Amino acid sequence: MSTMTLIRAEAARATEPAPRFTDLLAAEWIKLRSLRSTYWVLALAALVAIVININAVHSDLTYIDHPPPRMPGMKPYKYDPLFHGLSSIASDLMAVAAGSLGAITVFGEYTTGLIRTTFAAVPDRRGVIAAKVLLIGGITGLAGVVVSTASFFGINAMLASRHVGLSITDEGCLRAVLAYAAIVPTCALIGMALGALLRHATASIVSLVMLMFIMPLMFGGDRYRWLKEIGTHLPLAAVNRLTINPNSSATMGKYAPSVLDSWITMGVWALVAVAVTAVVVRRRDV
Repeated sequence: MSTMTLIRAEAARATEPAPRFTDLLAAEWIKLRSLRSTYWVLALAALVAIVININAVHSDLTYIDHPPPRMPGMKPYKYDPLFHGLSSIASDLMAVAAGSLGAITVFGEYTTGLIRTTFAAVPDRRGVIAAKVLLIGGITGLAGVVVSTASFFGINAMLASRHVGLSITDEGCLRAVLAYAAIVPTCALIGMALGALLRHATASIVSLVMLMFIMPLMFGGDRYRWLKEIGTHLPLAAVNRLTINPNSSATMGKYAPSVLDSWITMGVWALVAVAVTAVVVRRRDV
């Protein structure tokens, strides 16, 4: 190839327009869509989470129709649709599914070497990460909204004939539905941060499980306030606080955070996860 041909090729490359953010979003969507197992797992997890919540309340109908006898000195039994219908089991399932999806979108490109092609085509790493964050956050946020709203309205439609159901306008209900949905994209962003830091499938998923489920066991109990307060500022503890029915007897024990503290906690986890992902991807070699 002659020198003139090389000069012309470089000139043509230099005059090519920079990729728009919509182009980056489209590229990330193609990557995600090409791995069908990823979004099918998220869709299946969302369906299973809804079934878990509805089945939990359906199984309780017998106890609602025939409540246990009142114990001496205790208040009459009152069924709590928020506690039973927006269960921690379903939210834990969605946390693992969303966190794993977020991690896969990052470490998957490193393990296959696709990240080199991505950055060769788009040197602006911040733009690539912003597109990933928006796409994964949007998809998992939509999944969280579907699970939260379908569970809430499904269980309360089932409870309407028993006159123990709740309305979305009742105290604490809208907050609970929003928090139950918001924890899903939050966990997805945390998974992205772990994937960027570790760049390994097993290490990322194991770290996610440890953060979500093992660490809370280390910071429980009410004996030491500082330990308890660390535990209440972990991601799943925040959503547990925000889904508590204000009119029920359920509490998180001593040193429970306020509603505002829990919202701030969830937001900080999401923002720190995005910042970690952006910094690590920008500064580390591929």
